[in-house]
Amino acid sequence: MKRSVLFFMLVSGLSFSQKNLKISDLQPKTEDSTFPVVSYAENPLVENKINTFLQVNELEYVPNSGPNPFKLVSSGTTSYANYVYFYSWEKLETPKNILTIGMEGEASGAYPEGFSDWKNFDLRTGNFINAQDLFQPNSIKAVERLIEQKVKKRINNYLAELKSEKNPSAETEDQIGIYEGCSTGESLDDIRYFFGKDKLTFVAGRCSNHAMRALDDLGSHELKFTYKELDKYWSPYARNLLKGSGTIEKTSFRNKLYKGKIDGKYPITVLVSRFYPNNDSSGISSFHAEYWYDKSKKLIQWDGQLKGNHISITENDRYDDVTSQWIPRAFVEAEMKGNTITGTWQDYKTKKYLTLELEEL
Repeated sequence: MKRSVLFFMLVSGLSFSQKNLKISDLQPKTEDSTFPVVSYAENPLVENKINTFLQVNELEYVPNSGPNPFKLVSSGTTSYANYVYFYSWEKLETPKNILTIGMEGEASGAYPEGFSDWKNFDLRTGNFINAQDLFQPNSIKAVERLIEQKVKKRINNYLAELKSEKNPSAETEDQIGIYEGCSTGESLDDIRYFFGKDKLTFVAGRCSNHAMRALDDLGSHELKFTYKELDKYWSPYARNLLKGSGTIEKTSFRNKLYKGKIDGKYPITVLVSRFYPNNDSSGISSFHAEYWYDKSKKLIQWDGQLKGNHISITENDRYDDVTSQWIPRAFVEAEMKGNTITGTWQDYKTKKYLTLELEEL
């Protein structure tokens, strides 16, 4: 009886907390462009941040910058030059502070290939939830080992089944080769994951390449951990996030949105889209970001480095085929302090310095 009451309270809390959150299809919807757009009357800032992240990160489109948000991905003219189709999306049942959206689609590079992906957001702030922020820094390696152990167990169990065949076919021998040579090391820096009502699921990549995919019966590895199993590894941020608390701890630089001005008069918005932590003694991490002038809404790429609180960025102009190198447009040098970034934006040609001021949204 107590468990039934508790379950009712959890579901009631979920529906009450997220009752004003609605998700519909971004227009113009087609069979190849079914993409989520969030409405959250309870917090318009959160709504704006989630939609901006999704559209810039997935479609390379700044919201309200043109009539067709899918123009680049459907024509193969994004920065990664693939055709990308979005076939469906789904809102998952989660703890009340979390929004998880699952998406299915297909990307065409050298070969067309279907994909599943999940995006997780903190409904208190609108921030993308990074896997690294969920765990104490000294526990990340332990969590990665737990993931690796589950992948290995799944592969080894299937290998044992394959090897038990008395007269294995050539196909079975090929499968054994795939799984014996499979790398099982997974990093929180690039693993996919999604929240459920009482579980966190990590999705590790498959063992096969595209050419061998038809032989890969296991496919991607969905590895489920109850929240209780991970209890001793959670960071304070994750604990408050999962229990529905309004207390919000500071999280990392990655996947954040910033707003500010260049030269005190040109409003811009910045999305830190990729972050690569340092793995050596240099203390230097690298990142990619996109920014746009709020007036023109055209994406401009930044390639940056972060050492301590100091940020160095190169803004490239174009690629020179003759010299086989990028020609820069500008350089940024800045300092991060709390939720703000201040520094200078220097024009590569004129050498003129302009002020740069940003604040986390």
